[in-house]
Amino acid sequence: MLCTSCQLNTASTPEGLCGVCVQASAAVPPPPPAPQPGPSGAAMVGGKPAWLRSPVALGRAAVVVLGLVIAADLYSLWAGTVMLDVMGDLVAGEFGADMERRAENADKIYGTTGGAQLITLLAGCVGFLLWFHRVRVNAEVFEPHIHRMKRGWTVGGWFVPVVNFWFPRRIAVDIWDASSLRPAAPEHMTPFGPVTDRGPHTLINAWWTLWIANLFAGRWATQSYWKAEEAEEVKSAVGNMMFSDGLDIAAAVLAIVVVLRITRMQDLRARSGPPLAPPVPGPVTTA
Repeated sequence: MLCTSCQLNTASTPEGLCGVCVQASAAVPPPPPAPQPGPSGAAMVGGKPAWLRSPVALGRAAVVVLGLVIAADLYSLWAGTVMLDVMGDLVAGEFGADMERRAENADKIYGTTGGAQLITLLAGCVGFLLWFHRVRVNAEVFEPHIHRMKRGWTVGGWFVPVVNFWFPRRIAVDIWDASSLRPAAPEHMTPFGPVTDRGPHTLINAWWTLWIANLFAGRWATQSYWKAEEAEEVKSAVGNMMFSDGLDIAAAVLAIVVVLRITRMQDLRARSGPPLAPPVPGPVTTA
């Protein structure tokens, strides 16, 4: 019987191989083990199953709640212009019953903006973090070894003081790189794994810069508003609040763009299927 591998020499083993093929097979190192499957085919990363699930629905929900945040900020800007108009007249020396009525009405309108912004901010945080966690888990399925932060920091990193100034951005960059269809370049492979360098992260950097700037501007504006007593001080404080609202709108707009881009990237990558595995060299045969 001929060898089942080379079909040239006579088989000499119970497996149907000749002596040459047996020696050649022994010289070829075994392929690296495949990732351990989890329940129902979930990829196992660090002992925890990472499920690939569609981010589209959560992405749409995040866009909606972020849109509500923008709407509340626009309402606050309008109320701020009303307040500035009234405070300007008071600083100019206008008084009377009509002026008092306008001041009370402006104060009432501006007072409602705080509640509207708080409610939409909470809704925006919940919607965005649900989406953020979903795409982080998906990113582990796509590229399990490039993430610099553990999965628990995806939500916790936003609420831990000090580290919340850079942990979420670092996680977002890793998600972006893992969701990209471009593989890591060979020259960026190290003994400790691939270095994530898949192009600039201009969008994420711009969004994060505006978000951090808004945090400081919002705190400063709120403190100045609560300390204001005279009409001139109130007018200045309202201007500070409007500047903070403008930053918040810009940050929310870029956050929407980030959500749409990463959601689209992950959807396209999931539809493209898994990457092709490198071919495993077979036994060397000789005539």
